[in-house]
Amino acid sequence: MQEGMRIDQVVKDRLDRTLIARGTVLDVYMIEYLQKLGVSGIYIQEGEEEPEPEKKKEEAPLKPEVSQKVNKLRVADPVKVSLKESVKKRVSAGIQYLYNNTEAQGFSEMTNNITGELMRAINDNNAIAVDINLLKMSDEYTFKHSVDVATLAMIVAKKHGMKREDIYNIGIAGLLHDMGKSKIPTEILNKPAKLDDAEFAIMKQHPLLGYAILKDKKEFLPGISLAVLQHHEKMNGKGYPLGLTEDKICDYAKILSVVDVYDALVTERPYKKAMTQRTAIELIMSMTDELDLASMKTFFSSVILYAVDTNVTLSNGEEARVVKNNPETVLRPVVVGIESGNVYDLANDINCANIIIL
Repeated sequence: MQEGMRIDQVVKDRLDRTLIARGTVLDVYMIEYLQKLGVSGIYIQEGEEEPEPEKKKEEAPLKPEVSQKVNKLRVADPVKVSLKESVKKRVSAGIQYLYNNTEAQGFSEMTNNITGELMRAINDNNAIAVDINLLKMSDEYTFKHSVDVATLAMIVAKKHGMKREDIYNIGIAGLLHDMGKSKIPTEILNKPAKLDDAEFAIMKQHPLLGYAILKDKKEFLPGISLAVLQHHEKMNGKGYPLGLTEDKICDYAKILSVVDVYDALVTERPYKKAMTQRTAIELIMSMTDELDLASMKTFFSSVILYAVDTNVTLSNGEEARVVKNNPETVLRPVVVGIESGNVYDLANDINCANIIIL
């Protein structure tokens, strides 16, 4: 195996889950990963070029008077974190290896490598926001969820004003927050239906199991394993596994809890459909007794649901162009009607109170 080769097969784990997709370009990190898996040989593509990215359908130009209004009102979104496809694949492959090899000698080193990749992506362009429509790290739930939670948590922690060390540590906690699921019986973990009470009682042990895996790994600070233990606790004491109340829950866990709930809601599972991003945000807004209010507020100001320059459909039937986001009201940006040129400040104009984005 050499860097730059394109793999001509699918590499799967013992549970038949895809680790590396066919067509992936190998780099040093992936080659090392395959060697650690004990893969003795792979097929390589020859003479096959990477397919051209699908071209976006060109939109009709705006009328001059509408374009002038859009340009006048347009305020660019905060810088968003962006991960290259090669980074996404490395991160996804790495996290799958960790979840399947909790006792591996290089566990801590690989965790730090993955977190470092995410940290660099955030720092390279000083990102302080996430476009939540683009959060798709992997098609496999546990691993996609873990990396999405880590990315969101790091951005929220940065916007929250946490120190660089804390941002890094919450990234590790986000990656490993569901580590205990590696100890849950496969028939429960992958059940294609809702769990019954007995099965859910077993599933609710995964924070304790994750804590047990991490607490003896001296390379990780105690705050990381504590966040893994507490990420399902609720401010009102109705969470699990310990039923802790707000004053007993660490700051890392308070942030993880918000982003964990969000990402779980928007991810499709065999037993439930995925919520839309908007519906998930609305639901989180209603969870004021369960989730930390400060973390919720920072989460809402860190995510971009309707990116500036995208077109949306309003409940009054009009197509509109997003020109400015309101950080405090992520669901209600300022938009301009594409045909009419009408300006709708959905957050602050009382005349727009009955208009929503569909």
